[in-house]
Amino acid sequence: MLLIFDCDGVLVDSERLANATLAEMMTSLGYPMTTEQAIRAFTGRSLADVVALAGSLLGSPIPTAIGEQYGQRLLARFHSELAPVAGVRAAIAALPYRKCVASSSTRERLALSLELTGLAPLFGQHVYSATQVARGKPAPDLFLFAAQSTGETPSACIVIEDSVLGIQAALAAGMGAIGFAGASHATDDLAESLAAAGASTVIRSMAELPEAIERLAVQHS
Repeated sequence: MLLIFDCDGVLVDSERLANATLAEMMTSLGYPMTTEQAIRAFTGRSLADVVALAGSLLGSPIPTAIGEQYGQRLLARFHSELAPVAGVRAAIAALPYRKCVASSSTRERLALSLELTGLAPLFGQHVYSATQVARGKPAPDLFLFAAQSTGETPSACIVIEDSVLGIQAALAAGMGAIGFAGASHATDDLAESLAAAGASTVIRSMAELPEAIERLAVQHS
């Protein structure tokens, strides 16, 4: 069995940082947006889809210089504030299955996030980005690519996701899906949305993950 972890909001507590920066950028460009609104609009999307949606909301493309400025601001925040999701290291250590990361983030941001939080050694080279496939979530491309790259069949994979788009992508790939609503951006509404999207179970703490995996593994055996 292969466990496929999303990164942002599952392994690293980055969604609030990233979306606060996005909200600041949108507001500076004349489209007032709060962090909570940005979380609802952008969470789970690939960089290409975020840029496209932001341009659609603004009515014109994001100016290159502005995008680069806010990209650098986010990296600075990561270096000073990014932390692993509480309990994730212990939860992963308790799981006797193969593991990989499959995220909407770019490969460079993934490498930085995992390195800064000390999680990189847990996954080695098995880290996959939406930039490596044609379509981002909710399309199944990324998760199918992760399965193919590790030599696992989709039916033997379980995805851990914090976004509705990610749950939809997992189900479209024919995989089991566990919703995680325990990072700093998570709300009761998020937990309900993950369940409504089809997550087999929704957990609010990484301490619940090993038991949730075992329950779902029995269903997929």
